Amino acid sequence: MSRWSTRRAQVEPTAALVAVFAVAVGLTLYAGAVDSLPADESSRQVTQPTLSQVHGSLTETGVADPADLNETLAVGPDGYHVAVTLSADGERWRVGPAAPPTAATAARPVSVRIAPGVVVSGRLRVGVWT
Repeated sequence: MSRWSTRRAQVEPTAALVAVFAVAVGLTLYAGAVDSLPADESSRQVTQPTLSQVHGSLTETGVADPADLNETLAVGPDGYHVAVTLSADGERWRVGPAAPPTAATAARPVSVRIAPGVVVSGRLRVGVWT
């Protein structure tokens, strides 16, 4: 008996077609599930870029000034509500509507000017929802 004859396993063409069909059905179901994600998931996807844009707008000089906080609402994405909160040294400044509990949020540390010549460590928080 030859070494390559009947000892080698082979897949029947029907079984291979069934396996390919199963993979295709699985990918279709996965794509349908991803497409039907609720709007809150899309809010989470825009939160980090919104935080980056708000941070860039607020800290053009390297330090955040609470007096410039109103200008940050203009950088929010179209079709979304944005709330921006800046906190430092026991004080808190907020612009935008009150964020609902389901709003996606992101935060990062930032230097904050609380008085002329006085800069302290603070926190910039952005809430985004539809």
